[in-house]
Amino acid sequence: APGLPLFAGGTSLGARMTSTAASRAPLLPDGLSDRVRGLIFFGFPLHPPKKPGADRADHLADVSLPMLFLQGDRDKLAQLDLLARVVRRLGSRAQLRVVSGADHGFQVLRRSGRTEDEVLEELARGAAGWIRDRLDRVP
Repeated sequence: APGLPLFAGGTSLGARMTSTAASRAPLLPDGLSDRVRGLIFFGFPLHPPKKPGADRADHLADVSLPMLFLQGDRDKLAQLDLLARVVRRLGSRAQLRVVSGADHGFQVLRRSGRTEDEVLEELARGAAGWIRDRLDRVP
């Protein structure tokens, strides 16, 4: 599909692997690398459970692509205040969207009144809106 804009990303370790690859080299070879318009991370694993830290995000400073972090506020692998600090340091290249009541796998407690489908729809709408915004910025 020549000319089709692309977005890369992943969930949990897949997010970290994609961002690490993007920090080291273009995700596609010369001539095609400009097709990758951004990275989307579903549940970025910022630190191990019960061991808060942001060292796993150091490589993000070397990522030149726009980044979207979709993160649950009950995620035990990403203390939200630490991730928010990382995103602020990345400046206009990064955005954080928090999914209320969601854990690392975007599961919500039954008492939240939300269903898994509603959470998945929130994630999809958030990612799609961000993608549309990136596409609208391209000349």
